Amino acid sequence: MKVRNAEAQWHGTLREGSGTMKLGSGAYEGRYTYASRFEDEKGTNPEELIGAAHAGCFTMYLAGQLANAGFPATSLHTTASVTLGSDDVGPVITSIELDVQARVPEIGVEEFKSLAQRSKERCPVSRALESTNIVLSTTLID
Repeated sequence: MKVRNAEAQWHGTLREGSGTMKLGSGAYEGRYTYASRFEDEKGTNPEELIGAAHAGCFTMYLAGQLANAGFPATSLHTTASVTLGSDDVGPVITSIELDVQARVPEIGVEEFKSLAQRSKERCPVSRALESTNIVLSTTLID
């Protein structure tokens, strides 16, 4: 079993403080603040990183599903839009919208949608986020 690591460091109060998040591989390190998370300040935030992880996981899973079905993709591009709202407990991810655009020679629209839906349901990040409403839209490009 593979274990992957990431780190976060925070200094100061919630609103005036700041921190960094970094991947254990060293491939990414970014600054985050209250304003980069809940407002429009530059910097990253946990939801953006969840979106990147989800888009990456789903896209790789779909590539495998397509190849296994005999339809290797020429290209797959997925955008994940993560909505941060609040409930009676506090901030919560209310939904994630996955939008995949794909070039897949010789596949029919319905078969592509079916394999994409299966990938959305079965990729490890989707499974970890089962309590979140995950919406999928698909587009086949000629």
